[in-house]
Amino acid sequence: MADEITRVEADEILDEEEVQKRFEQSKKKAEKLLKDKDKMDRFLERLEKKFALIPVAGPILSDIPTLISLVKSFIEKKYTNIPLGSIIAIVGGLLYFLSPIDLIPDLLPAIGLVDDAAVIALALKLVHDDVAEFKQWRDANQA
Repeated sequence: MADEITRVEADEILDEEEVQKRFEQSKKKAEKLLKDKDKMDRFLERLEKKFALIPVAGPILSDIPTLISLVKSFIEKKYTNIPLGSIIAIVGGLLYFLSPIDLIPDLLPAIGLVDDAAVIALALKLVHDDVAEFKQWRDANQA
């Protein structure tokens, strides 16, 4: 019953339009962040630390390490076969995930990461093929 109430409350808070608006704001910040390698490195370190604190990540959030790896590889110019717009979408989603100010505070048990997951899911939907290509490249280059 509590899970049902939590889901209903989260659905009421998270309308698709608001998630899209927040994502667009994060993409603008991502464009600026991509221009400063030092800030990007610090951002990615903070992101990895936040992700490490999540005890059980859902299928959507479990893609975050891949996204981090993709961005690092892009910044280090090891993997550049991806449109800049896709990198901006990924970093925008990750910025929102890391932001302490979001629609549902992360401190709320169970639903605190719902908005983060929604924004990451939107970013993944937009760049799905690019992430799949990166995974193939990464697997081929690790061998």
